[in-house]
Amino acid sequence: MDFVNRLGDMEITDPKAMRALAHPVRLAVLERLQRHGPATASQLSPHVGATPSVTSWHLRHLAGFGLVRDAEGAADRRERRWEAVARGFRFHAPADAEGTAAARALSWEMFARAAELPERWATDTDTEPGLEPAWRRLAGLANTRIVVTAEELAAIEDAMEAVLAPYVMRDPAQRPPGSRGVRLLRYALPETGESAADATGEAATGATGEDASDAPGTRA
Repeated sequence: MDFVNRLGDMEITDPKAMRALAHPVRLAVLERLQRHGPATASQLSPHVGATPSVTSWHLRHLAGFGLVRDAEGAADRRERRWEAVARGFRFHAPADAEGTAAARALSWEMFARAAELPERWATDTDTEPGLEPAWRRLAGLANTRIVVTAEELAAIEDAMEAVLAPYVMRDPAQRPPGSRGVRLLRYALPETGESAADATGEAATGATGEDASDAPGTRA
């Protein structure tokens, strides 16, 4: 089954572009532009852990691979305003040594960046006075193990994106009152060396809300 890009993500297939993005400052720059909109290097600098001049260099590097561009309608040319080319990205590596290594490098950097989000959420958000009860009940973590084929996993991923797409693509003006940003972290971690015949059939485990021992929940 081929993946359908339902979320308007930029498709990255060039190993060199993956290598370029496999850097903590560049990932931070791109995420900041995607989440908060156009900005200059000076505006981005405090949020990405680099000086304005270094941030500007990283922006030009990202622009060289088509990941960012000059912001539309930027009237003041004294300092360039940049914007992300797309609201998100996904990557598919060619099945060769270079592509595999580049995809692995980018995956590792993304895993490292995502790993800090639950702890930051627990520290900055899930504290007193913290979340309202209605939101706290929905916050949490799930850890579920399934035994599937590659085609079935692809179908599951596509089904989840089909559910998320209307909310991801919705115009900000159409968001109902009471809406707030939520991060959903999705990991698909296939195991190695096991077939369905070897599976133990262990029950899936999960935790959500207040039953999760304060396990953090986030949404991308």
